[in-house]
Amino acid sequence: MTQNQRQLQIMELVQQKGFVSIDELVNHFKVTPQTIRRDLNQLAEAKKLRRHHGGAGSDSSTVNVSYQSRKIMNLEAKERIAEELVKMIPDGSSLFINIGTTTETIARALLKHHNLKVVTNNIHVAATLSAKEDFSVIIAAGEVRHRDGGIVGEATSEFISQFQMDFGIIGISGVSPEGSLLDFDYREVRVAQAIIEHSNNVILAVDHSKFGRSAMVKLGTISQIDQVFTDQTPPESITDILNSNDIALHII
Repeated sequence: MTQNQRQLQIMELVQQKGFVSIDELVNHFKVTPQTIRRDLNQLAEAKKLRRHHGGAGSDSSTVNVSYQSRKIMNLEAKERIAEELVKMIPDGSSLFINIGTTTETIARALLKHHNLKVVTNNIHVAATLSAKEDFSVIIAAGEVRHRDGGIVGEATSEFISQFQMDFGIIGISGVSPEGSLLDFDYREVRVAQAIIEHSNNVILAVDHSKFGRSAMVKLGTISQIDQVFTDQTPPESITDILNSNDIALHII
């Protein structure tokens, strides 16, 4: 098989699955990890896919990577971000937690806390945190999105707006070079906007792969955030926005 043929098949696998790991591709093509990394880097430079730690995914602005794939993408970075972020949350706090695999990782890290009051539109977050008897967990009303357990819709936004919480912990699908916060579902964006509006301290948890990633719905701008937790230094344009708006940047 030629390199061109292999790369075409890699593209087909990414389109089918949304995300493929280096190990999967090594087993599929019976080549070395170095060969696969070289293929992925070349395809990423040609903007035919998006390179992630441990693999590659689709670079579509209209369709997100599948939930199961997102759960394992950059998982180590998400876990480091979560462990550091939860140190900012005092026991006895109230907080919103929105949809996303990063926020689900944060929820697991919060299990060492005590007496938290949580409002969430994420079924997986609610299931995780409800294991703690001293936590009060309120799940938002609305339509359950079957693909990832997210709760969205006008009723969800209205429900969120009834609360004013100490912290709002949000994840996002992409951050443009201009600082726009981007996502794929308009209904999810409306809920996240309500969380930002009704939180005293808004914390964005975002691994490095989200910087520069495209998605078709604009949530707002990173200037609306109070703190950003990430695993690598953001692009200079983002760092400038954070500095000019006195937003705390935590690089884990």
